[in-house]
Amino acid sequence: MRIKSIILAVLLAVTSFAALAVTPVDVLSDLKQRIAPDKRTAVWDVSAAQQGGKWVLSGTVGTQAQKKAIVAAMLKSGCKYTDKITVLEDGIPASRKWALVKLSIATLRTEPKHSAEIATQGIMGAPVKVLQKCDDWYRVQMADDYIAYVPESSLAFKTESQMKAWRKAKRYIVTAYDSRLVTEAHGDETVSDLVMGNILEFKAEQGNWLKLATPDGRTGWVDAADVAELSQWSQQGFSAAQIEKTARRMMGSSYLWGGTSTKVTDCSGLSKVCYLSNGIILQRDASQQALTGKIMKKGTDWRQYETGDLLFFGNEKTGRVTHVGIYLRDGKYIHCSGQVKINSLIPTASDYPYLYSPLSASRIKGMVGTKGIVALKNHPWYF
Repeated sequence: MRIKSIILAVLLAVTSFAALAVTPVDVLSDLKQRIAPDKRTAVWDVSAAQQGGKWVLSGTVGTQAQKKAIVAAMLKSGCKYTDKITVLEDGIPASRKWALVKLSIATLRTEPKHSAEIATQGIMGAPVKVLQKCDDWYRVQMADDYIAYVPESSLAFKTESQMKAWRKAKRYIVTAYDSRLVTEAHGDETVSDLVMGNILEFKAEQGNWLKLATPDGRTGWVDAADVAELSQWSQQGFSAAQIEKTARRMMGSSYLWGGTSTKVTDCSGLSKVCYLSNGIILQRDASQQALTGKIMKKGTDWRQYETGDLLFFGNEKTGRVTHVGIYLRDGKYIHCSGQVKINSLIPTASDYPYLYSPLSASRIKGMVGTKGIVALKNHPWYF
């Protein structure tokens, strides 16, 4: 009887241990939460299934770094498996691993077709990592990690060595709201329109004019007053005044879903443009921006806000963030809703809008370098 009890106890222990044993499914689930929780910033479609009593991993990831993370996690867990995972970037030739946006503004979409929804915009000189070719479109990842599709005609492709040379080259960034690259100093024939944030390579100087080159090699002249040398410009410290100046410069401009440029913008695009003018790269969407910085929860008195703080609005019941504005002062904030405009947080004010009080706010000041807030000077894609 005692022997039977011992055997039963051992069987129960083994069964309990087996139930607690880590499987490839568990490992993948944990990894997804840690390194690819947001499909907007990571390609991750991997699954684990048993075939003939053996575990098989299949599906797609975007980068080799993700694949290496899977291999390391599986090794650590002791899981044995057959690898059938495809890495998208492995299908891209070395000559097209990287690209620079070559237009003043390029439109990126949610699918590889012109009829698809606009996801975001890229501006001239913005570096992108190429993940996948889809006919005449490319799936790319931007410096803010956002992933979308862009037409081949909007990109100037670069090898790794060409990108290293670009990062070391003398470059200028457009600091004027808008400008033009023209065929000759003081001329009027346009090579390309330019918008704030465009980056071009230096070629020559003639008085108050600079000869610059676009990422695809087109050269022209620009008034030196409209640009700044990139390495010097990028050293600027946090400036709420600069952020406010850019926001006010955009007053009255149109709303465009997916817009992230001085020509047209959406709500989170406005905050991105304004912060980029101060050398800071924010996350793409309002719901992403709301998870960054020093977070102040709902109910914070507006008197606690500082110029430059991001205010997030949305569904009060679910907490879902759908809108963002930039706080100014005296209860006022600037945002893009229909157009870029100023409204008040004070219910009795004449410019109090239909929006409710903020679900939360985030202070970017003092938080540059934390998750989702990157100084352009410290981004390895630029320097």
